[in-house]
Amino acid sequence: MSIRLDHIGIAVNDLEQGVKFWELLGLTTTKEIETNEEQGVKILFLSPSSGQVPSLELLEPTGPDTPIGQFISKRGPGIQQLAFEVDDISQIISRLQSNGVQMIDEIPKIGAGGNKIAFVHPKSTGGVLVELVEK
Repeated sequence: MSIRLDHIGIAVNDLEQGVKFWELLGLTTTKEIETNEEQGVKILFLSPSSGQVPSLELLEPTGPDTPIGQFISKRGPGIQQLAFEVDDISQIISRLQSNGVQMIDEIPKIGAGGNKIAFVHPKSTGGVLVELVEK
């Protein structure tokens, strides 16, 4: 079973403002802004000019009571999660749970780009929110 770092999620107050530094650094937007109503977030991906991964995922909350809105309220803008691409998300979730890992999402849901995603609780990862992605 393979796993690789897919992207790093960064919470921002405003995508338009948040993207400026990363574009100056040389990253380019890879897609249009996507809104995920279920998660209450606007999403914009950026990649190195080489097109290689990992990419950056900028996350703007659609409201203060959304997960990203609450994250920014508690911690301010910044790195919100590390996302790893996996071959079989259901199998990974099962393996993690059978080893005592606490999941936020026990059943995958649909994330950006229509990918299956699930989050691992930071209590089980040393304080880091980990997103699993199956493309």
